[in-house]
Amino acid sequence: MTVELRTVAEDEGEARLDRWLRRHYPHLTQGTVERLCRTGQVRVDGARAKASDRVGPGMTVRIPPLPDAAPPRPTAGPSDADAAMIQAAVLWHDPHLIVLNKPPGLPSQGGSGQGGRHVDGLTAALTFGYKERPKLVHRLDKDTSGLLLLARTDRVARRLAEAFRDRATRKVYWAVVAGVPSPRRGTIRYGLAKAPGAQGERMLCIHPDRVGATEGARHATTDYAVIEALGSRAAWVALVPVTGRTHQLRAHMAEIGHPVAGDAKYGGSGQENRGTGWGAQLGGEISRKLHLHARFIAFDHPVTGARMRFVAPLPPHMARTWDTFGWRPDAVPDDPFEPAG
Repeated sequence: MTVELRTVAEDEGEARLDRWLRRHYPHLTQGTVERLCRTGQVRVDGARAKASDRVGPGMTVRIPPLPDAAPPRPTAGPSDADAAMIQAAVLWHDPHLIVLNKPPGLPSQGGSGQGGRHVDGLTAALTFGYKERPKLVHRLDKDTSGLLLLARTDRVARRLAEAFRDRATRKVYWAVVAGVPSPRRGTIRYGLAKAPGAQGERMLCIHPDRVGATEGARHATTDYAVIEALGSRAAWVALVPVTGRTHQLRAHMAEIGHPVAGDAKYGGSGQENRGTGWGAQLGGEISRKLHLHARFIAFDHPVTGARMRFVAPLPPHMARTWDTFGWRPDAVPDDPFEPAG
């Protein structure tokens, strides 16, 4: 057993140190993680760290020799209904990877009170004749729908993670936002830092000039483009997360005054608003459900090298919104940021 130095990957975003450790070393108990941190055996960028400290892309975590994993307990597989649901979400698969259209409301990974009903907990239904379960390569927020990649081998997982870290993977999200951003195409460069106190997993936007002087802040960049507008009340926007920070798209759009429809965390809780709030006076289902969808992804296949492109159909609640507003999903290019022709 030797000491290991692991670098937090770009696609992993930001997370508490204890959660990051248990994601990579699931056999560790919370008590063991806290003891390793308390005794200085786990360090971040060479310094002692608490279990509650946050780690982000580029940071180096020192992993001491760890205890062996206990023999796995037999676990029940997904229910027939859950297995059918996650299999129906598969857009494509081959011997190396799986592409899912994740439904809204389904977490990527488990957390408090969620049991096994999350993508990672349902992968037993996605083996397609292989012995090992596929592995998540990146994550989407629970209420964000759309494209999610799973690797079927460790080697493929590493190569896909490198592609995310090197920004060789192209992702385009669709959203409905309150009001209409001006200019209609631009780049948001606010840094992001975890909100202090009891605000949970909520990120604060930091002026780019203040990122270096703000503890825990990291640079973040989002490109946006307005595709259609509903008068001045709402807009259909395409979003490209140039960096991959926690809640980046939601926090950035709220910071410029155009929060994603249905986003109570960053847009406020009132459904009636004069055009710049959570529901943008749209009301009903549009204001109750998050309208953020990972629509398009392009990447080089980690084994064949072929350029892969996938488009995920809108989830039912967003499809109804598009129909209500008279917007046509098939009338725009997969990547509206690409030059025409």
